[in-house]
Amino acid sequence: MAASTDFFQKLNDQITAGKPFVVYKKPGATLVKALLQQHNATFKNNDLSLSGFVFAPFDTEEDSYLIPSEESETINFEFLAEAFLDNRPEDSWNSGVDFEFMEEDQKIHEKLVQKGIDAVKNGNFQKVVLARSEKVQLYDPNPVRIFKDLLNKYSQAFVYLWFHPETGYWLGATPETLLYVERDRFKTMALAGTQVYKGKIDVEWRNKEVEEQQFVTDYILDSLERVKGVESVQSSKPYSEKAGNLLHIRTDISGKLKNADELGALVKAIHPTPAVCGLPKRKALDFILEHENYPREFYSGYLGEVNMKSENKRNSNRRNQENQQFAAISKKTNLFVNLRCMKLKDGNARIFIGGGITRDSNAADEWMETVNKAQTMKAVLVK
Repeated sequence: MAASTDFFQKLNDQITAGKPFVVYKKPGATLVKALLQQHNATFKNNDLSLSGFVFAPFDTEEDSYLIPSEESETINFEFLAEAFLDNRPEDSWNSGVDFEFMEEDQKIHEKLVQKGIDAVKNGNFQKVVLARSEKVQLYDPNPVRIFKDLLNKYSQAFVYLWFHPETGYWLGATPETLLYVERDRFKTMALAGTQVYKGKIDVEWRNKEVEEQQFVTDYILDSLERVKGVESVQSSKPYSEKAGNLLHIRTDISGKLKNADELGALVKAIHPTPAVCGLPKRKALDFILEHENYPREFYSGYLGEVNMKSENKRNSNRRNQENQQFAAISKKTNLFVNLRCMKLKDGNARIFIGGGITRDSNAADEWMETVNKAQTMKAVLVK
């Protein structure tokens, strides 16, 4: 376990060397972990057969990148939020952030949303998720500084900083799990619908949000039924969950995977979900790729540990050594949807935000939803 000063010194050395790395913290955890690749080779992991940290784009036709665990130095430290408190005046968090969005940007996005609404009403698809991007001038372009701020602000999110020479710097604090697999058990979630958190979680939801989230749940359940080797699928009742300053509707889904070789097929079946793409998936994806005004790249893709050896150990009172050995060599996959994220380039951050469109959507309301979501990232980005 490294001291935080040693940890971040190694991280800065990696940045100076221009070598691939990822540093991250899981939701609710205190352990911050980094994989520092020891050379500049590029690894792809489109079938999820390798072990390490995967960084996958929204478009499944594009390549997924991997920082292999066997080619990297692994370091970690115990995170203490108070060690990274920002010493600027409280009102400086908003300095330099332009909250008055350009009228032209609003018109462009509302026009895009209206195209989506019309396409739904014409029967092209049931739902489509449409996104926009926004460039923000940075107070301090140091990616490590931004990562520390994300750690402080979003303890219940998956917080990360990724760098590869072919992708550039990406950071995020995402609330959404795509898939968790341990041995033969897997868990995923259906997360959709958005409203601003106003002090309580037990809230009323509009029919539009309820319908949107049900689309996601039904799609995942139907997709899992078609995956060879998936069985014992169960789902919870929907409930409200807080993520930063927002609320979403969530349903937990779990099941059993007969064969570990089916991991790639399982991920392919559920990604991209209706929460980031639409329903039916292929038609919604085609609409997105044709009409959105800026390529998503890795926004609404997925990222996380894949086929990583488990660090959990069985208690010494287990019945036999065979079980203990099995536990020691078992692997885990823990993937998250890349939401609430940004790409750093030329001293600026490009933030990506989107929303689900159904026949009951309103273009002006959808614009305001993206405005609310943008504040999650803007809270740590100032001039």
